[in-house]
Amino acid sequence: MKIPELRIANLVAKIPVIQGGMAVRISMAPLAAAVAEEGGIGIIAGSGLSVEELISEIREARRLTKGIIGVNIMFAVNEFAQLVHAAFDEKIDLLISGAGFSRDMFTWGKEKNVPVVPIVSSAKLARLSEKLGAAAVVVEGLEAGGHLGTDRSIHEILPEVIEAVSIPVIGAGGFVNGEDVARTLKLGADGVQMGTRFALSEESGAALAWKMEMLKATEEDIVMVHSPVGLPGRGIRNPFTQALEDKVDVRPTECNHCLKRCERNFCIMSRLIKAQQGDVGEGLIFSGANVHKIKEILSVHEIFKDIKNGILSLKEEEC
Repeated sequence: MKIPELRIANLVAKIPVIQGGMAVRISMAPLAAAVAEEGGIGIIAGSGLSVEELISEIREARRLTKGIIGVNIMFAVNEFAQLVHAAFDEKIDLLISGAGFSRDMFTWGKEKNVPVVPIVSSAKLARLSEKLGAAAVVVEGLEAGGHLGTDRSIHEILPEVIEAVSIPVIGAGGFVNGEDVARTLKLGADGVQMGTRFALSEESGAALAWKMEMLKATEEDIVMVHSPVGLPGRGIRNPFTQALEDKVDVRPTECNHCLKRCERNFCIMSRLIKAQQGDVGEGLIFSGANVHKIKEILSVHEIFKDIKNGILSLKEEEC
C-alpha cells in the first residue's frame, strides 16, 4: 500500500505533509530539517527574523538535511521583500506566504525558479493565485492557529478550492494526527499542512513552558484576539489575552516598525517572542483550534509514524 506523494512544481515530497511555518522562532532549522528528513516539507518561519538570521537558519537546515526546505514569510512584515529575496538567493526550495497577499512574489519566484505557494481562504483567491503563477495553494480554515483570513471551516472551503483550481491544494487548519491527514486526502486534497502538532514536537523552537501550557489547554481555553496586523488570531487564554479582553492599555511604548501596517493595540512580535521564550503569562501563545486533542510532546519521527499509520489504515479500510 503506497502513501501518495505531494508534488509541487519540480518538488516531490514522499509524505504529503507540510509543517507549518510558525513564528516567532517556533519553526526553525532543527524542526524544518527533521520534517524534511522524514519525507515531508520542512518550513522555516521567516517572520520576526532579520535577513541575517533567516540566511543562517536556511544554511543550518541545509547542513542537517538534503530534504525539501521552504520558508514562510508573512506579507504583513515590513521586510517582506528583503526576506523573500534573501531566501531566494539561498536557493530555498519554495516560498509560502500568508497574512496578506503579494502579487510581486509570483514574479520574483518565476525569475528565480522558486515555487510560490500562497495561503488562501477562498476559491476566488485560489483562482487568482493560479492565474498569477502559484505552484500550489495552502487552503486555511478557521480551525487554524495564528492569523486567520476566514470565519469558515476548512471542511467547507476545501472542496470549493479543489474544484476551482488545477494546481495542488494543501488543506490546513485543525489537523493534529494521522486520521486527520487521511480524511483530508480522501476529500481530494493533495496534501496537508500541520502547525500545532509540530509546535508540540521535541524539535520545535518553543520553550518547554510554552509547550506545557499548550498541553494543558482545553477547548474552553481557546480565545480569539484582534492582532495589530488587522486580522483575528487564535491563541490560548492567559493573563495577557485577559488584559486584551478587559481593554487594559497594553500598547507598546516603543516600536521597531516590524509591520507594514500596525494598529498598535499591542506589539505582536514582542508578545510572540515572550511566549516562545517561556513567558506564558505575558506572551501570546498562538494555537490551532484542536490543540486539546494533543496529549504529549513527540519527536518529529513519532509524529510521522502516526501520520503514515493513519493514511495506511484508511487505505486498508477502502480495499
